[in-house]
Amino acid sequence: MSKKLFITGTGTDVGKTYVTGLILKKLWESGKNAAYYKAAMSGNVRDPDGRLIPGDALQVKTMSGIEQPLDSMCPYVYEAAVSPHLASRMEGNPVQLSLVRDTFQQVCGEYDYVTMEGSGGILCPLRFDEEKLLLDDLVKELNLSSLIVADAGLGTINSVVLTAKYMQAKGLAVKGIVFNNFHSGNVMEEDNRFMCEAMTGLKVLSCVCSGDTELAMDADAIAQLYE
Repeated sequence: MSKKLFITGTGTDVGKTYVTGLILKKLWESGKNAAYYKAAMSGNVRDPDGRLIPGDALQVKTMSGIEQPLDSMCPYVYEAAVSPHLASRMEGNPVQLSLVRDTFQQVCGEYDYVTMEGSGGILCPLRFDEEKLLLDDLVKELNLSSLIVADAGLGTINSVVLTAKYMQAKGLAVKGIVFNNFHSGNVMEEDNRFMCEAMTGLKVLSCVCSGDTELAMDADAIAQLYE
């Protein structure tokens, strides 16, 4: 049976995809049969044939070296760089929970370690019309434990604590925090790490500096986060 982990962020553009790529790279290079999944992806570009390319999935695949086919990584791919609920309203093809569940389980049936990346932050609406589906609903439906990715800079205490407290109040298991864009020795960012741990009860498991090509965690320690 596969083991799974969900990667959420404190918001958009905090480095979820980058950190996810580093995690998968570490697992893959340690010999683990690892895969990537994202339910809905917005802000994608078209190839010369006009087909939408799932950019986050391609980035993770390129960074990590995993051999998983790109077309199995994301069932809902949109062009507009907006939340999936709005992109589907503009372009059609709204997210269906049943399809996400089925395609995710298919990936889980083929790989030992499956990493699902979220869209935006944990409250990102995937669908908001006659049906309502928020990202945290999906995490709960699939019974996933999570890792929170946050930018290490100014404002991260508030965003990390709000994200963690919301998830904990919803009964979602959170394994820890990863800081991105971290500058070792920076007084504010070191204090951010201390304060986030103190105020959430969660550990900052790794700090990623800009341009890092390796995650400073042992592959077995990463694997233990998966359930």
